[in-house]
Amino acid sequence: MAVLSLFAVFLALFVSPLPCHDVPGYQKPVMVQQTGKVLPKPQTMTASTEAYALAMPSFKFTYGSSSEMCDIVDQAFQRYYDLIFDIDGLRKAPVASKDMSELNTLQVMVKEPCTGVYPSLESSENYTLTVAAPMGTLVADSAWGVLRGLETFSQLVYRTDNGMMLINKTTIDDFPRFAHRGILLDTSRHFIPLKYIKQNLDAMAYNKFNVFHWHIVDDQSFPYQSVVFPDLSAKGAFNPYTHLYTQDDIKDVIEYSRLRGIRVVPEFDTPGHTASWGAGLPGFLTPCYDGTTPNGKYYAANPIRNTTYDMMTKLLKEVKDVFPDKYVHLGGDEVNFNCWKSNPDITKFMETMGFGTDYSKLEQYYIKNILDISTSIGRNYIVWQEVLDNGVQDKSTVGEVWFEHPTIQAVLERLTAKGYRTLLSAGWYLNHDVYNPGTDWSTFYKLDPQVFNGTQEQKDLVIGGEACMWGEYVDGTNLIARLWPRASAVAERLWSAKDVTSMADAAVRIDEQRCRMVRRGLNAEPLHPGFCQFEYD
Repeated sequence: MAVLSLFAVFLALFVSPLPCHDVPGYQKPVMVQQTGKVLPKPQTMTASTEAYALAMPSFKFTYGSSSEMCDIVDQAFQRYYDLIFDIDGLRKAPVASKDMSELNTLQVMVKEPCTGVYPSLESSENYTLTVAAPMGTLVADSAWGVLRGLETFSQLVYRTDNGMMLINKTTIDDFPRFAHRGILLDTSRHFIPLKYIKQNLDAMAYNKFNVFHWHIVDDQSFPYQSVVFPDLSAKGAFNPYTHLYTQDDIKDVIEYSRLRGIRVVPEFDTPGHTASWGAGLPGFLTPCYDGTTPNGKYYAANPIRNTTYDMMTKLLKEVKDVFPDKYVHLGGDEVNFNCWKSNPDITKFMETMGFGTDYSKLEQYYIKNILDISTSIGRNYIVWQEVLDNGVQDKSTVGEVWFEHPTIQAVLERLTAKGYRTLLSAGWYLNHDVYNPGTDWSTFYKLDPQVFNGTQEQKDLVIGGEACMWGEYVDGTNLIARLWPRASAVAERLWSAKDVTSMADAAVRIDEQRCRMVRRGLNAEPLHPGFCQFEYD
């Protein structure tokens, strides 16, 4: 009898489950509407309820009569026309309006020559956008400003249920708060195919990021195909045939980035994080010892051999020729001194140099040589914060803050007080497990790189920041979903005015931005139960 009663209860649960709306904490799924909200929020924006129609057959982008013409803008015209009208999508062409004014042209004026140019830290991204029928205008100093303005224009366009494309009368004056707005991808711990790197570059452009920090190699693998040292990838890549970035691949990524106004800053991190270099560069790593006997292990670049610096000179000269950006990231973080301490040759060198037993001085010696090499070949450099804390004297160095000691704000205050330009990535490690799915973006949004104790001159030395996606548990299968739209919060913090802090307003715009990215073919993850107004149709 007890068995039958238990079975009856079990059956009842399946036949008559509790309705969802009776479950404590239940929230009715919402539809995220497409209303033409912009992310990142522009510096100044005035919009009215007066709306204009855009029709596929008649709308066009054109140059102003005295504008500079170039491939960057030409390709952007076609790209954004396709994005606005969903040329590659599944829905039908939008219907034309018979009872409202039509915006049939956006005239673009570029003031500076833009043929064959690459973006830089000093590039202007300012633009002024005016939307008024029958012709809107977009004016910018550079092609990079045009790209940012076209992205804003595309976000202002929204679609009605019957398929009509509308845009409201709007004026915008806009520019970024910070010059360096980056995304770091780690392609060593897991190889990321070009397809997903390009998808991420598209997402970066949609969110007005302008730096792809390519942490291309590390301990785990060396997928960069060097011409001067081909054995580095032949012996250091996970697979030298399939898990490899060839010279042509890298040119492809750089050009794809250039057309979207994105700098590609490669990182070759030394002296630590170099285990994958050993097989391809014999003699580069330091032999480790047990007592007086080599134990067969190797760790970190060998700082006492002239050949180490000869190898780095050749490699960095190649990197300069391959990557056109003025900056290279030289790493310098997380050096464990145990192997150096075990090596008797290094002990003798320390005595000769008067370093005593302070191995941080040996690290400084190595880093100083690498920075001198970079300077001698005409490249500026970025390093992780340890390098600045260890006493580098060159104030042209840009330091990236990645850990809290004791707090993010204390590190920023300390380094800027020494006169160093800094970038912030601590607090924006998006590879970390998502403990509060759908809400952790708010933590990223609240972190302001210039909110710390210090003078205005110190705060002006913070030139931007980066959202980082390290690759221990990330590859092509989850890269886009884990980054977006969480990185959109960082995008707004780095672009928009300091007083743009409303979480409620940001939540609405990030929701719409996520749906916009999904509509454009990116697997950006949802922030809550619900659906996008125009998602997969």
